[in-house]
This record gives sequence, C-alpha cells and structure tokens, in this order.
Amino acid sequence: MEKQSIKDVELKGKRVLMRVDFNVPLDNKQNITDDSRIKGALPTINYAREKGAKLILMSHLGRPKGKVVEEMRLTPVARRLGELLGKEIEKSGDCIGEEAKEAASRIKEGGILLLENLRFHPGEESNEASFIRELASLGDLYVNDAFGTAHRAHASTEGVARVLPAVSGLLMQKEISYLGSLLSHPQRPCLAILGGAKVSDKIGVIDNLMKKIDTFLIGGGMAYTFLKAQGRSIGSSKLEEDKLETARNILLNSSEKGVKISLPADHLVTDKIEGGKTKVVPVDIPAGWMGVDIGPETIEQFKSELGKARTVLWNGPLGIFEKEEFSRGTREIAEYLASSGATSIIGGGDTAAAISKLGLTAKMSHVSTGGGAALEFLEGKELPGIAALNNKGK
Repeated sequence: MEKQSIKDVELKGKRVLMRVDFNVPLDNKQNITDDSRIKGALPTINYAREKGAKLILMSHLGRPKGKVVEEMRLTPVARRLGELLGKEIEKSGDCIGEEAKEAASRIKEGGILLLENLRFHPGEESNEASFIRELASLGDLYVNDAFGTAHRAHASTEGVARVLPAVSGLLMQKEISYLGSLLSHPQRPCLAILGGAKVSDKIGVIDNLMKKIDTFLIGGGMAYTFLKAQGRSIGSSKLEEDKLETARNILLNSSEKGVKISLPADHLVTDKIEGGKTKVVPVDIPAGWMGVDIGPETIEQFKSELGKARTVLWNGPLGIFEKEEFSRGTREIAEYLASSGATSIIGGGDTAAAISKLGLTAKMSHVSTGGGAALEFLEGKELPGIAALNNKGK
C-alpha cells in the first residue's frame, strides 16, 4: 500500500513534528565525523520550511539507555545543522515537558526547533503511552524521515504516528520507492552482491529475493561458509558451522529455480590480520591461511556479471575493506558499478560506509540510510515505522 508523503498534506502554519535520524558519529571532542545523515534530511527540512511549516525536529543519538548522558546531547547536531542551513537552530534542553512546549509555541513559520535526545527517556524505546502523548502534544502533523529507525516500534517512530496524522518525508519516500521497486518490479537482469561477515544476517534476504534476483554474487566472510558447504577447503577463514546446512539448501534451491549463485574463484589470504604475509590463492584455501578479500580472477568474474545487469542491489563489503590492503575487491567492484549505467541500490550500513569512504555515494542511484531497516525491508518484513504512516487516499 502506497504511503502519503509530506507533499500530500497542507503544511502552512502547522506545527510539524518530524522524526529525523541525526544519530551521527562524534569524536572525543564532540566534533561530528560524518554529517551525511544530517545532509540526508535537508530536502525534507527545506521543503517544510518553504511551505511555511513550524518545524520541530526529533532524533536520538547513541545509546544513553533512558538517562541523560552529557556527551550524547544534540548540541553538536544543532550547530552543524545551523551551518548547513545558514541560520541558528534553537535546541530545547529536553524533548518533553514545559521547556519543550514553551519552545515549540515560539516557533514562527519557516522556523526550526531541535528537541533534545529522545533516548534520554526510557519511554522512547519502550513506546510508552504517556511519553507518546507528551511528544504528540507538540505537533499538529507527524512526518517520519528516519528510515534507519523504521524497523523499531519506538514512541517517535511508531507511537506518535498513531496519535497524529502521519506521513513520510522525502528521504523516507525515496527509500520506500527504490527498495519497494526492487521487490515488486525490478528491471532485469537483476543482480545482488551480498557480502559481510555472516550468512545468518542475509538468509531472510536471500530467501525473499530468490524470486526476484537473476544472479547472486557472494563475497566477504559469508562466502567461506558457502564454499565449505560445497566441500571446498577454507583454511582458517570465517565459518558459521551451524549454517552449513542452510548454505547447502540455498545452493540447492537456487539451482532448482534457475538462479545463478557466483562464489569466489580465488582469494586474497593472510596468515594473520595484523602485519601478516598475504598471497592470492585459487578456490581452495590452504591450512593456516584465512580469506580476507576476493581475488583478481573473482573481481573480473563479478565485473562480467555486473556488465549484464540493469538493476543491482549491494549489501555487505567483499573483504575487510577497513584495511587498505584488504579493500581492493570492494573498491574495484564499487568503481565498476558506479560507471556501469545500471540502477544501483546500496543497502546501508557497512556497504554505505565503504561507498562513502571511496567517494562514490553521488554516483550510485540510491544509498540507503538504514542498515538493519534495509535488511528487514528486503526480507519482506513490515517495518513498524512505515506501517504506521497514513495510506494514500486516506
């Protein structure tokens, strides 16, 4: 069911309570080290301001566990948002109570108030009724633009949407549109690159996408469990012993459905992660060595498959990309995909971080802002933060 967006409702003069994802990384001097989540919310913020909304932004930061933690205040976020918008942003010292109400009542049309960290209150994560009522009392309309938290049934993501008219922001709408079209009507050939450490993280995605994907390219730590399931030697590489039967079933199921699964034909291996020797080996990895990246033959094999694709989903790096010496596979595949002309959908989390580190974010069709949320969406699960929004035509 299609959801209403911020463009479907009247905003002028309305107090718009907007859930954003400003859970940004901070260094020990309280400097934001990556502001991409703040920048991601700007189109919705600017649209609401242009339409004369009185904007009240709410977000969490970190995991303060229901208590006030000074280092997790949203002060650096308010400062950075102000720099990006070229105006000073007022921030309240709490997200509920008299101070928040008084600050919300002062906002003029086109103005912005940022509420303090929602997770300073236990009622946020427990979706507690009185906390929901307090938040909802600040607004006339609710907008959810925080896809990264849409898989959580928290007060600010699901509870408030049951009290106020609730619509999606522009970023949320983009997420629903790209990920939803991949599940409902992808342009074919449709290919998925799956990496990361664990098979267990991706089982639901593989099962749900088996009907939509023509080819899976599997790398990263999860590839070794699949190779072991085929009877290959994997040395001391990452292995989920309890998922070997699952991997065998996936391989069998894909064969029966005519879906191609492409596994690494060679590997970059090391004898120890820190300061060890490295070499490239063919498909079987000798004892005492562990796979840390796909090898050059596999890179070419994956590029050949990508060259045929019209739609590509990528979730999970293909090696230990954080280390320069183990990042070649992820880097070369990312650069190839960025220039391929295919619709490229990056499934959040570590993959989005890798794409950002390589400076390729702008060259991808869509980089999801939610790791866990994107995975659950692609598994076919209904996300509470999306389910609670008003349906089109309502």
